[in-house]
Formats: sequence, C-alpha cells, structure tokens
Amino acid sequence: MYKEFKKFALKGNVIDLAIGVIMGGAFSKIVSSLVDDVIMPLLGIILGRIDLTSLKLVIRPASGDIAELSLKYGQFLQSVIDFLIIALSIFFMMKLLFLLRKKEEEKPKASEPSKEELLLTEIRDLLKERN
Repeated sequence: MYKEFKKFALKGNVIDLAIGVIMGGAFSKIVSSLVDDVIMPLLGIILGRIDLTSLKLVIRPASGDIAELSLKYGQFLQSVIDFLIIALSIFFMMKLLFLLRKKEEEKPKASEPSKEELLLTEIRDLLKERN
C-alpha cells in the first residue's frame, strides 16, 4: 500500500495540482486585496460615495440582546467580483498555456534516417572508398 501511495503521490500530475492549489491560494489573496482595497472603493465613489460592502437588507432590527438579522448583499457583491476576476485570470492563463503547448507541438521533430537510408549511405561510402 505504501508503494502504491508513493507512486501516486510522486506522479507529475499530483505535484502539479499541489503547486496549482498553493499558487491559487496566494493569487486569491492578491485578488481579494485588489477588490477590497481598490475596486470596491472606486465603485463606491462612482455610485454616490457609499461603502458597497456595508449594503444590507435588514430583516429584523436589533432589539435588546437580540442581534440584527440582515442579508448582506454588499459582501456578496464583493465575493462575486472576486470570483469573476479570478475566473477571468485563470481563463487567460489557460489560453496562454494552450497557445504555448500548441507552438511546441508544431515544431518539427528531427527524424532519424530509416534503416534503408542508413544501409544506402553505407553502400555509398563503400563505393567511394573503392574509387
């Protein structure tokens, strides 16, 4: 069982997947910061100087010890923008990766001469030596 697990874990695809997950997590933090710190404030200014993340629909106001019950659609809007930016970035990265793979596949491979060609070359060389 250990050997099977080792064979599975050390396959190139599993390692590539692990690297992708780690890079995706780091990239997600960058995009979240971009949305939180740049895009949402700019959208707030454009839409009338409001903080979009604080937008909510109050279902039941707070009273005494009971907390407010509300739908925070501003936070949802921010999460949707995060997702769209990440999805768009991944789309363009995959498109670039496929383009690079396609160019790599198009390169002509240097083919080795066939057995017949090698034999004819030897015969030619032998004939040259006789003359």
